Amino acid sequence: MNVAFMPLRTMDLISLLLTLRPLTTDRAAQSLPTWWGRAAHALLLQAIGRDAPDLATALHQGSGPRPFTASTLMGRMAESKLDSDGVYRLRFTGLTQPVSGALLAATAEGAPLAAGARLELDYQPFRVETAHADGHVWTGQDSYTELAAASLAGDAPRRLDMLLVSPTSFRSAGRHVPLPLPELVFGSLLERWNAFSPVAFPSEAKRYAAECLGVARYRLRSRPVPVKGDAWRPGALGQITYVALTYDRYWMAVLQTLARFALYSGIGAGTASGQGQARLSGERAA
Repeated sequence: MNVAFMPLRTMDLISLLLTLRPLTTDRAAQSLPTWWGRAAHALLLQAIGRDAPDLATALHQGSGPRPFTASTLMGRMAESKLDSDGVYRLRFTGLTQPVSGALLAATAEGAPLAAGARLELDYQPFRVETAHADGHVWTGQDSYTELAAASLAGDAPRRLDMLLVSPTSFRSAGRHVPLPLPELVFGSLLERWNAFSPVAFPSEAKRYAAECLGVARYRLRSRPVPVKGDAWRPGALGQITYVALTYDRYWMAVLQTLARFALYSGIGAGTASGQGQARLSGERAA
């Protein structure tokens, strides 16, 4: 068991990956949830609340875009049961310095998410094997200014390849839309970026995505997610490539920044409880 080294300086953004091993209980043989997003959400608030109770309360009671995401439990679950010898993954992200700092602190020795700690998801016990924020494609630490500078200073791509690894859907005009249309994807990212970043992007970025981006290719499938009231909501997951139909270097640099931001912010609805886990992949030169 080990924890990868993480800098003491807290960044605006963090993507933290935990590897977990289930502990044997009577319930381990029972049928378990097909979706663990709400349990992961509760675990994140509990972990933050140990040392920052006021922050945890604010996160629980807040409205609007959430400054964190939580994944569902990832790993093999044959017949909706855990493999007692298997290893599972859970991911948390923070979109502000207070949240990112609290998540980082929760991985310190003796803290709730530290290697060796025992935790529960939906009453099922696990042991944390590792907790790290670097060394993996789904981890990272960054600042808004550095993330923006990395895209705006160089050549902007003509294509953006996105990977959606959990069901992704959107609220638009009072409806739920389970399709990653360009204006919905980049509109969602723009809203979260401008909610938390000191470097705001113009609202016209969403219009550029709507009018000047097309879908070059995709490999998507639909998966339903349980929501309140015993209902199910479909979402898309897979790969999709957006291409500039009318190329503009500045606007594509802005969209590239937002696509890189997806690693931390997620995309669409329900990102605080497992939906919309996404990242930029296969970047192409202009």
